[in-house]
Amino acid sequence: MNKGDLVSAIAKKTSLSKSKALETINCAFDAIKGSLKKGQRVQLVGFGSFLVRKRKARMGRNPQTGKAIQIKAKKVPAFTAGAELKKAVN
Repeated sequence: MNKGDLVSAIAKKTSLSKSKALETINCAFDAIKGSLKKGQRVQLVGFGSFLVRKRKARMGRNPQTGKAIQIKAKKVPAFTAGAELKKAVN
């Protein structure tokens, strides 16, 4: 399922137009991004949690040359599935 399929499914279930469904989805994604940008966790009970994890600086290897390189520390978004979502998948 891609974003277009998600928009269609939501529009069909809620009797919203596709443009309103797309606007709603984009607002939800923007709210999640904004919270993560501030370093806050977004917890959706029954679905899962979005959070920011910190990766430490580390040594890596350039696959083309084999030369060792330093990889900088960075923050990455992460998702942890909730119990109900795990149960639904299994």
